Amino acid sequence: MRPDAVRHSLDAELAAARRRRGGEPPRVLDVGGGSGVLAVPLAAAGCVVTVVEPNPNALATLSRRAGEAGVGDRITAVQADSDALGQVVAAGSADLVLAHGLLEVVDDPKKSIAAMVDTLAADGAVSVLVANRTAALLHRAIAGRLAEASRLADDPTGRLPTEQLLRRFDTAGLTRLLTDAGLVVELLQGQGVLTDLVPGSVLQQDSGAEQALAELELRLAGTAPLRDIASRLHAVARRVP
Repeated sequence: MRPDAVRHSLDAELAAARRRRGGEPPRVLDVGGGSGVLAVPLAAAGCVVTVVEPNPNALATLSRRAGEAGVGDRITAVQADSDALGQVVAAGSADLVLAHGLLEVVDDPKKSIAAMVDTLAADGAVSVLVANRTAALLHRAIAGRLAEASRLADDPTGRLPTEQLLRRFDTAGLTRLLTDAGLVVELLQGQGVLTDLVPGSVLQQDSGAEQALAELELRLAGTAPLRDIASRLHAVARRVP
């Protein structure tokens, strides 16, 4: 698959941050960044990245991957929880804060977002990627798992009792979380609008289907109501000076 709408928006945000900094490398804070799936390629693209991650095994993998990619000098790894962000990251030090796959598992999303806002430089932005409760319900209903779909519809957190994640979000809830933190939501889009609904057999039988699907995903990522059924919701929200 080609780079998706999320990566396109991150590239645009980082280019804007570089311009604001007069050509200096953008400063990225990856909260809950794990083994560096985002941090390593961003560092390779010229960013200076700080990863805050509580899991020491993930940080060891990050260190190895960064070394293999030759970007170890551009990545700072800090072992800490997101609720301790203010103790390990200087206020106003980040041009872009990433919280991808994080807010579903933290104890208090409001507290985590507030801590991220404190780390933002003037005109800095937060990029949030979360699991979509509407998509989870829809996918289970399509698969015939109607009892699970019903439970997801009834549960205020959008999760099943057996799941490890603590919550899912919908577009309204994610927007409210960010605006309540004093941020201005500039972009709200979906990741995986159709990809998880298209049978794998379709992609295998048609050599051009994968590219066509990637192009369609880009076109539909920000289009409601299709955006609202995407597997994941992506928002970019800015701190206004």
